[in-house]
Amino acid sequence: MTKNEFAQLSEHTILYLDGATGSNLMTAGMPSGVCPEKWILDHPDVLLDLQKAYAEAGSNIVYAPTFTANRIKLAEYGLEKEINSINKNLVALSRQAVGDGVYVAGDITMTGRQLVPTGDLELEELILVYKEQIKLLSDAGADLLVVETMMSLQEARAALIAAKETCDLPVMVTLTFEKDGRTLFGTDAASAAVTLDSLGASALGVNCSAGPEAMAQIVGRMAEVTNVPIIAKPNAGMPFLDATGSTCYDMSCDDFAEAMLSLIESGASILGGCCGTTPEYIRKLKEKAGTMRPKSVSVSRKRAGLRYLCSERKTLAFGLEDAFLIIGERINPTGKKKLQAQLREGNLDIVLRFAGEQEAAGAQILDINMGMGGIDEQEMMVKAVQSVTLETSLPLSIDSSHIAVIEAALRNYPGRALINSISFEKSKCKPLLALAKKYGAMFILLPLSDTGLPADIEEKKAIIETIYTMAKESGLCREDIVVDALVNTVGANQNAATQALETIRYCKSRQLATACGLSNISFGLPERSYVNSAFLTMAIAQGLTMAIANPCQEMLAAGVLAADLLLNREDADMRYITYAAGITEKRRLDEARLQTAPIPQTTPVGNRQLPDGTFSTQPLDNANDPNCCVREQLKEAVLKGNKKGIGALTEKALENGADARELLDMALLPAINEVGDYFDKGKYFLPQLIAGAEAMKLAIEVLEPHLLSGKETEDMPVIVIATVEGDIHDIGKNLVALMLKNYGFKVIDLGKDVPKERIIEAAIENHAQIIALSALMTTTMKQMKEVITYAHEKGVTARVIIGGAVITQEYADEIGADGYSGDAAEAVKLARRLLGMMNA
Repeated sequence: MTKNEFAQLSEHTILYLDGATGSNLMTAGMPSGVCPEKWILDHPDVLLDLQKAYAEAGSNIVYAPTFTANRIKLAEYGLEKEINSINKNLVALSRQAVGDGVYVAGDITMTGRQLVPTGDLELEELILVYKEQIKLLSDAGADLLVVETMMSLQEARAALIAAKETCDLPVMVTLTFEKDGRTLFGTDAASAAVTLDSLGASALGVNCSAGPEAMAQIVGRMAEVTNVPIIAKPNAGMPFLDATGSTCYDMSCDDFAEAMLSLIESGASILGGCCGTTPEYIRKLKEKAGTMRPKSVSVSRKRAGLRYLCSERKTLAFGLEDAFLIIGERINPTGKKKLQAQLREGNLDIVLRFAGEQEAAGAQILDINMGMGGIDEQEMMVKAVQSVTLETSLPLSIDSSHIAVIEAALRNYPGRALINSISFEKSKCKPLLALAKKYGAMFILLPLSDTGLPADIEEKKAIIETIYTMAKESGLCREDIVVDALVNTVGANQNAATQALETIRYCKSRQLATACGLSNISFGLPERSYVNSAFLTMAIAQGLTMAIANPCQEMLAAGVLAADLLLNREDADMRYITYAAGITEKRRLDEARLQTAPIPQTTPVGNRQLPDGTFSTQPLDNANDPNCCVREQLKEAVLKGNKKGIGALTEKALENGADARELLDMALLPAINEVGDYFDKGKYFLPQLIAGAEAMKLAIEVLEPHLLSGKETEDMPVIVIATVEGDIHDIGKNLVALMLKNYGFKVIDLGKDVPKERIIEAAIENHAQIIALSALMTTTMKQMKEVITYAHEKGVTARVIIGGAVITQEYADEIGADGYSGDAAEAVKLARRLLGMMNA
């Protein structure tokens, strides 16, 4: 099947996928803990019967059972050398089951290893892993590919990039979302849709996660920002254990089919079932939907003229009449000696500080430029993109004069970026346009040619039109372009401002967004901020969409908000009032500080930036305390997840006489508590939580020998933790173990796929006060009850707490667990509460 054939097939018709595979295989006798792919090949009739039934029920597409048949997953069973035959034979088995009237999708999912910077897996290594499996699936005759049950947008991107570089098959991509509407890694539905659509997914959506009702909002948000078909493949409601201990679901096939109609109304047009569904669910779904057709999207970004940039966690939507945007310009080493010195050392502290300050000051996009001598610009650009992505949720603008640097940044950026910029340089124009198309980026069109600046406004317009035409030929559209008005210096050219304003008016008449490098207009003049601000307000009135500027300049930021206010743009009044109130409060604090100066024992109020981009109004510790500074540095390192140097900083503090317990109690523990609070409030997500925990772990490794010399750690409670038998997922479990260790608990981590006998044996041997169990799959969650029952049989009195993506408080109550935790931060609080340590 070609991509065009898939588009034609899905344009006016609802397509039906199959239902669950794993839960049906378990029902048919597949034991927990085995490699599903190998078991299927050893019992082919089970899959043949199941997929024949799906075809007969009305499925247009079935998923070949290659879900975990990548090299990393197969290695967990010692089967990595059989990857070729496993993928080939499973595709052939699905083809045998459904014949030629139903399409077979090669199925791909996460590997279980985390990408840098939070994990140890490099992006290129992951892309190669996916390429290997995709090539095998394509060669085996799969009609299309599906990348499913993805929790990480970056891993979904890696699979999609691998597919684009390996074959021409259409690719469907679905992610799984938590109750808060975000993936485990913090991605919202709109950002996922914008990123994957721009990157070339033929269809995208959501699978697993929950029942149909909980998916409607996610599907609707995706449908608002993309024109590609939306997939909905929900579970049959919520899981529970029946009287026999088997996992069941609370929605009948009739209830499921009825509820699925709301997903069609929300914009889904490719429908199927996940955990707990059977061929009868698909049959009832198709009967219930009847002759319904895909809901036409009343507002699409192309028809409405909306543009979208996004990070992994936030989408920026804007039109030509919307609020003015500032691209923060400060992350650029030009003229910044301290930043240059840090970059030569591989240090990104100033970069991260600039990112946070600019976000706090109101920037909507951050420009990243690493162009300077004495460093590997490409390597530093990738590190900056990875680090800034953790620091801020703002979309990024990639700024370099080198094609390879831009590609490396786009390849590693987990969102939809802006390229700054593409001019009519013949050696660069087409390659950069190709990169914009390949990675789904927007770009700034810079009206320069190989001969330099355009001679007049007519030549400038001609260059704009030429690049615009080339962009369309490359598969890009009007909404992918932001034209640079090319502001010259008014001190050298008295018509510079009027020519730039004419360019802005021209582009607006062509429905093209515009930008400018603001500081150019005043170069060489005294008191440049006045000139910049005056020109900016004039340009906004003429239709300028955004500017590359320093948002920390009060006059500039106020001018932008005032201009939006005077132009009666939506919510401009509240934005201006809020900003003005902040300025008034800042001046009040500054005046109060002057009246009470000198205060040598404190750091000035408002001078410490917090992880949410605001600034603390609390004074720091007493400056007369020789360890005050290092404690604040340790806190900051944990809050920012800065692993580089935290170990050396801790060692230096100890050498200078700091007390290990004091560093733990007054710096590290308060910091990790704050990280947990930010996670609870949705300001931090899994990557930041992991980064903070890992940074703290490095500091504790230095402190541990000194802490162990005291009696206070000898009596800390023991916790045995494991992922239950049959379940090989351990990302969440590992993070819980790490957080518990950071709080001083003695943690016995048994790993994944652990039998109940080994768990209870370890609990008895180590006198554990708590047993912590994790499960990510509905097919393995029932093992938790087995552990609890076995613990009672052996007389173990340890409290049992459970967690995992499919686990709920209701399930914990049902099986007799002592507590349920939805995340790592909550797990620490739960353990402390159960052991009466809340005030410890």
